[in-house]
Amino acid sequence: MNPTTDYLTFELKKSVQATNPSIPTSAYLHIPFCRRRCYYCDFPVFVVGDRKNGDNSGTIVQYVAVLCQEIQETKNLGASLNTVFFGGGTPSLLSVSQLSNILETLDGKFGIAAGAEISIEIDPGTFTLEQLRGYAAAGVNRVSLGVQAFQDELLQACGRSHSVAEIFEAVEIVRSAGIVNFSLDLISGLPHQTLEQWEASLKSAVEISPTHLSSYDLIVEQGTAFGRYFEAGAQPLPADDTAAQMYRLAREILTGAGYEHYEISNYARSGYQCRHNRVYWENRPYYGLGMGAASYVEGRRLTRPRKTQEYYQWVRSISHLNSPATEQLGRETQPDIDPPIEQNFQVSENDVLLETLMLGLRLAEGVSLSALTQKFTQQTVDKIWRCLQPYWRQGWVEIMTEEGAIPYGIARLHATLGEGAKLPLSGNLRLSDPEGFLFSNTILADLFSKLGEDN
Repeated sequence: MNPTTDYLTFELKKSVQATNPSIPTSAYLHIPFCRRRCYYCDFPVFVVGDRKNGDNSGTIVQYVAVLCQEIQETKNLGASLNTVFFGGGTPSLLSVSQLSNILETLDGKFGIAAGAEISIEIDPGTFTLEQLRGYAAAGVNRVSLGVQAFQDELLQACGRSHSVAEIFEAVEIVRSAGIVNFSLDLISGLPHQTLEQWEASLKSAVEISPTHLSSYDLIVEQGTAFGRYFEAGAQPLPADDTAAQMYRLAREILTGAGYEHYEISNYARSGYQCRHNRVYWENRPYYGLGMGAASYVEGRRLTRPRKTQEYYQWVRSISHLNSPATEQLGRETQPDIDPPIEQNFQVSENDVLLETLMLGLRLAEGVSLSALTQKFTQQTVDKIWRCLQPYWRQGWVEIMTEEGAIPYGIARLHATLGEGAKLPLSGNLRLSDPEGFLFSNTILADLFSKLGEDN
């Protein structure tokens, strides 16, 4: 292709992207395959066992072909991709050639910008040094390692397929592959987990010194093994007070080690926040591709079918091509019936408001008051403030200005933000760390209830 044409196309895409923030510049790709299903997992996954991977599984081969077909059938809205995220499932079960094929298909369809963040979730014991070097050569520059705990008994208790020894082996492989930007995932609130074990896991993670750490509190989901065995807050799960102590301890240890607590569950070294996940928290649009993946495009949220054959049938239904990969999809199940979609709806203005608050208040900086006013009017912001004032007085909500936080209890400042007063026109509204973050569900439930009363 003519280099001048390439340059002009690139500049046009940059211009479109800069002037229209509603055009997606991020893509999530769901790779559903796992060796086994973890006891807490409610994601759409397909268990292939311990001996199968992209090199020897016809199921994975077929899925990659269908995923690439979906990419080809997806409307290109005109901007290249700044972030790509392979989630799962266990994407590290893909062969190098399969991952390369997916990235090449993405690049051919949308274009992947120079300097794009390309992330992949990987599990200890599921990849080799040669494989990870191949991923890096294909463009991967960030990995997220699913550690969860540094105690073998806890890993076994939640159905993980790896050991503690394999965690350290995996970290060495990541370093040897030359991937600097890597994250560790940890889970607190596991069955039988003590505060001492959680502290030990945090300290082990800090000793490894990744650029990023995610610290998630266990959620017991219906339909999972844990959902059948346990009740939240009841033994052998930690009590609510202990779970809160675990959250506070994570903040204390990780910020003390130099990590910025930039989102409720996420910590990063300077310059290493997850760019892709910020797209979600800032309520920006994104492509979602693959079984069970959710997308947010042109004001519409769509969640693809969560079962393999239904997803294949759905891709076949949107395909205008008659390729071998899609010709046979879904023919064995309901060939003449439209496949079920989990969600497909146009987001209303009130939905956008609630999502902006729910997602934006997860971030340490919170939400911009001027942006809220511009997008949703001063009257709406006043309603938000009337709901949040009790939590501000309690110290769970903060108002940040150029001069710093406006706390409750300082007479002069309280006089300007007392009952019935309006918020400043600039600055940010945020949850305090850690207490506001800890009680975010309470705050948001109240906020949603009261804003919903007016709609």
